[in-house]
Amino acid sequence: MMTKASDIRTKTVDELQDELLSLKKEQFNLRFQKATGQLENTARVRQVRRDIARTKTIQAQKAASAAKAK
Repeated sequence: MMTKASDIRTKTVDELQDELLSLKKEQFNLRFQKATGQLENTARVRQVRRDIARTKTIQAQKAASAAKAK
């Protein structure tokens, strides 16, 4: 399931970090499945990659706004 940016924006910095960690683990597992020929849902690789990018972007935005607030 693809995560919407609006859903990600409501999370705290710590929740974003946890989300990013779980997405990276999933990405690793998907790469492993692909290498062993067990990957069934090939579209999930792209979804996870984009979710990681979306999460990192929002993390950077939150960090920039926090720095600006100081």
